[in-house]
Amino acid sequence: MQKRPNKVKKVSKFVNNQFDFLLCITILLLLSLGIIMVLSASAPSALATENDSYAFVRKQAGFAVLGIALMFIISKIDYRFYKKYYWMIYFISCAILLLVIVPGIGRTVKGATRWINLGFGQFQPSEITKIGLIIFYAGYLSDHKDDLKSFFKGFVKPFLFLVPPVGILFLVQNHLSVSLVIVSITAVMMLMAGCRILHFVASGGVRN
Repeated sequence: MQKRPNKVKKVSKFVNNQFDFLLCITILLLLSLGIIMVLSASAPSALATENDSYAFVRKQAGFAVLGIALMFIISKIDYRFYKKYYWMIYFISCAILLLVIVPGIGRTVKGATRWINLGFGQFQPSEITKIGLIIFYAGYLSDHKDDLKSFFKGFVKPFLFLVPPVGILFLVQNHLSVSLVIVSITAVMMLMAGCRILHFVASGGVRN
């Protein structure tokens, strides 16, 4: 009687995928351009307030290095892992926006309460929400791909999930720009997933 060979636990193939150098170079070029623009825009004010023209751009460059390190780490995680938790990610993405109204945590700058005080710096929770909603809609649209041609299930219903985060951004944080960015990204994702462009055109015609 032959013995069955022991099963060898294999590492996910996703971890060993070939690195996309073209995408990485593109990201680095855009990041470098952004840092140069920060230097150009902030040098006079940094010199006036910090007595150092490079004070702000140095801080931005530090965050850029941290972001690159996180990019390499996260790129090794199989994207299908996130799909298991896309509903949880959605609720967290909405709830984190409300942290700005918590006393001692939220910070108001020029009449807009958009920032979280981290002690060593400040952070906009809407940045996490943008990424969280992209993950949510990627999971939701793939799970409901058979309903995307329907006007209600494939057009109205997905957009209804934007009401909580956009409502908080607009009414609590007074953050119209991020609201428009999130709506635009969602619309593009829906079109790429297979939603009918006719529904978007009809919706725009009714609004006008």
